[in-house]
Amino acid sequence: MKVALGCDHGGFALKETVLGVLRSLGHQVDDCGVMSADSVDYPEIAAAVCDRVVDGSCERGILICGTGIGMSMAANRNATIRAALCGETFGARMSREHNDANVLCLGARSTGPGLAEEITRVWLTSEFAGGRHLRRIKMFC
Repeated sequence: MKVALGCDHGGFALKETVLGVLRSLGHQVDDCGVMSADSVDYPEIAAAVCDRVVDGSCERGILICGTGIGMSMAANRNATIRAALCGETFGARMSREHNDANVLCLGARSTGPGLAEEITRVWLTSEFAGGRHLRRIKMFC
């Protein structure tokens, strides 16, 4: 799978951890930045990741900021993005199985690296259940 990955300055260290997980699982990564902990405007990074998911160059995206809240709000401004802020593995699995989330958002200040690794693995391996859930997702737009 090809995954677009992006973060702001607050998520830079955790992005490096997630990047390692993605590579260890054999996924291709389109790193949309940032490449340092220097301050940036997170909506620009969210847009870059979401653009790649929307245009099909990446199957999924992962966004990281301090809390994950700003990234999820910015990502969900796009009608075809279903971004889920996940702080534990159950929510990560449900965001895929019931909501077909195509972008995962993580909060670096609230989610440690070990938990972020678990959340990422669960989110990447969980499949959309379809059925009644598809009908509901179509109601989003």
